Amino acid sequence: MSSIDTQKYVDFVKQTTSAPSLDYLVLSKRLSELEANGANVTQLMTAAFGLTAEAGEFTEVVKKIFLQGKPYTDENVFHMKREIGDIMWYVAQACMALDISIDDVIQMNFEKLSARYPEGTFSIDRSENRVTGDV
Repeated sequence: MSSIDTQKYVDFVKQTTSAPSLDYLVLSKRLSELEANGANVTQLMTAAFGLTAEAGEFTEVVKKIFLQGKPYTDENVFHMKREIGDIMWYVAQACMALDISIDDVIQMNFEKLSARYPEGTFSIDRSENRVTGDV
């Protein structure tokens, strides 16, 4: 196996990184443009960062139970439920930023999954081989 030149890799990473990811002034301008075009930048950012962090905390508990011998106890189940609550707080932030209700999000998800699985049951084939537009 050949070794990789780590500096070349770092250079490659820099070349394949967007300008807003590399330069604060470019990012600031981009965020201002988005805000001017109707994006609620601060709430979207809060929601995206928070959802990721809280999903990670929920996953950490599950990981420890499944893979590291942590017991499945009422206390650990309560911890997972609390993390889901935190996730929901950030879902509400995202809904506020996108001007949509949580009920509408659930309805849209129901419609998307009903179209993907018209028989009403999960299918590996339909899960793996989606029709155009099914995201």
